Amino acid sequence: MAGLKRHSRVEVATKLAQANDLAKQGKLESEIARTLGVSIWTLHRWRKEADEPNRTRSGDDRVTELQLENSRLRRLVTDILLETIKLKEAAQSATGLRRARQRVVIEKRPDGGKD
Repeated sequence: MAGLKRHSRVEVATKLAQANDLAKQGKLESEIARTLGVSIWTLHRWRKEADEPNRTRSGDDRVTELQLENSRLRRLVTDILLETIKLKEAAQSATGLRRARQRVVIEKRPDGGKD
């Protein structure tokens, strides 16, 4: 690939500005690419890459939004787990109280709980 050339960001920006001017004049993309000395695909790629900073900013916003949602969900899961633990402890203590009451009732029966 001896003909492969890398363009600096300044060159790309300059050529994109020229391409926009030529497009406003009604030139075809093939004519614009030929005038700039690049392929049509290179021109398309440059235009796409020029639009990407806008996309990455929204992507960064999306990442921030997802991080906030993740922390909210973690708090909800933690709250649910704590509530579950409290309910299990309450159920165990209620069961323990029932068993203790049953023992007290059996012990208080005049016949000693024998049937």
